[in-house]
Amino acid sequence: MAWRCAQDIPDGAYVNLGIGIPEKVTEHVPASREVVYHSENGILGLGPPADPEDRDPDLINAGKKPATLLPGAAFFHHADSFAMIRGGHVDFTILGAMQVGANGDLANWSTGEPDAVPAVGGAMDLVAGVGRVLVVMDHTNKHGDSKVLRACTLPLTGKAVVDRIITNLGVLDVVEGGLKIVEIADGVTEDELRAATAATII
Repeated sequence: MAWRCAQDIPDGAYVNLGIGIPEKVTEHVPASREVVYHSENGILGLGPPADPEDRDPDLINAGKKPATLLPGAAFFHHADSFAMIRGGHVDFTILGAMQVGANGDLANWSTGEPDAVPAVGGAMDLVAGVGRVLVVMDHTNKHGDSKVLRACTLPLTGKAVVDRIITNLGVLDVVEGGLKIVEIADGVTEDELRAATAATII
């Protein structure tokens, strides 16, 4: 899923990565492309994850994980970081999700489920201010229920904000009237993808 998402990132893009699978996208962007990674805690020019022997406890990303920097990287105030987001200066955000609605509604935070991300964090600003929103997630939850729904039932991060959904079963675009199948994952049939999707596929 991280590899497939990376193929959508064009050369020269400014990209913000969410926690989890989105963080792995950096490992799969083709080496010929220059991508500048933004972190809400005030970094532009994040590099790949830090090796265990080279970790600096004072250098972390927004997910509180050890990070590295690329040449030309910059640090800035948290408020300036969000001014970049809210001002439309970040091209892509790649986020995980608990649910996505057929109209692009996004729910990716929790008010108290065990082991869940406890608060909305910067995601609400990201989906409102960034040019294109990609969601990377498993198609179903641990109970086998679809996470791609007609309408979200969890608290929303943003309304009608998701452009593309990339899951272990395929790639879906949010279009007028529902979702459009862009690709089906290897080893998955169209019937399986449709059966696992509670939202309308047009």
